[in-house]
Amino acid sequence: MKQIQLGSSGITIFPLIFGTLPLGPLQAGLSPADGGRLIRHALERGITMLDTAALYKTYPHIRAGLEGWQEQVTIASKTHAADAAGARLHVEEALRELKRDRLDIVHLHGARIADPFTERAAVLEELLMMKEEGKIGHVGLSSHYIAAFRKAALHPEIEVIHPMINRTGMGILDGSAADMAGAIAVCARSGQGVYAMKALAGGNLISEARQSLAYVAGLASVHGVAIGMLSEQEIDANIAFFEHGTMDEELWTKLESRRRRLRIMEQFCKGCGRCVETCGSQALSMPAGKAVVDDAACILCGYCGAACPEFIIRVV
Repeated sequence: MKQIQLGSSGITIFPLIFGTLPLGPLQAGLSPADGGRLIRHALERGITMLDTAALYKTYPHIRAGLEGWQEQVTIASKTHAADAAGARLHVEEALRELKRDRLDIVHLHGARIADPFTERAAVLEELLMMKEEGKIGHVGLSSHYIAAFRKAALHPEIEVIHPMINRTGMGILDGSAADMAGAIAVCARSGQGVYAMKALAGGNLISEARQSLAYVAGLASVHGVAIGMLSEQEIDANIAFFEHGTMDEELWTKLESRRRRLRIMEQFCKGCGRCVETCGSQALSMPAGKAVVDDAACILCGYCGAACPEFIIRVV
């Protein structure tokens, strides 16, 4: 299988990374056993890296998938904590839940923070301390802000970055896809490993999956792409693309036309109402201060996802 160096980190990966967010309660809500079977299928076919986070609640799925697995696997997690104590709790929870002594990568996750080096300085210091303690292999940064990665290029203590990048620029908070591509290229030239998130814009680009994946995978500065996958067929199709560059027309037509629905992560909804204002189909409402979708009226255009400042609306 193809192997890629993740920058200067010393980590070698297959360029397709299993994004575990969709497995858990925030999206598909698979049981740990069912999610674990998908993870194990991916590992057996050559995927070598899993991406998770404290927010995802997918540690049980990963633990089930890794049970009895003897080969090397890289695990990256994230902390969204606003303070050092919270960050340490997140790392210790991950170690406990995954039954590991060390996490390969832990990202300071500041999706909506333009300058995490100022606003989350204490968190970064704590992660670096836990690296010294041997609990973390490499400290990373994940964000939806171009400005955050422009700063990251000047911080060699950040060894891996996890930027939002997709063909349309959907979800990027301070510029275009081209702007983000430029920022992460500087990081890659600085030796930082780069693996992308949201290549399909949280599911909004599924109907254009082939060209969307080809765009992100084709960026020279991107070493890997994390993709959420919910079926063995989807896993196999993505592996074939990242290994051989092939996309079976019949299979991908089926994948791109599969039934989808809008999912709103209601626990993170702040009730701003921008999605309701954007929806031309009148499929969204806020009966109790939280956005709710009428599936019968929703045409899955995805415009509400682009309007949501919290990026918590997905087509799944």
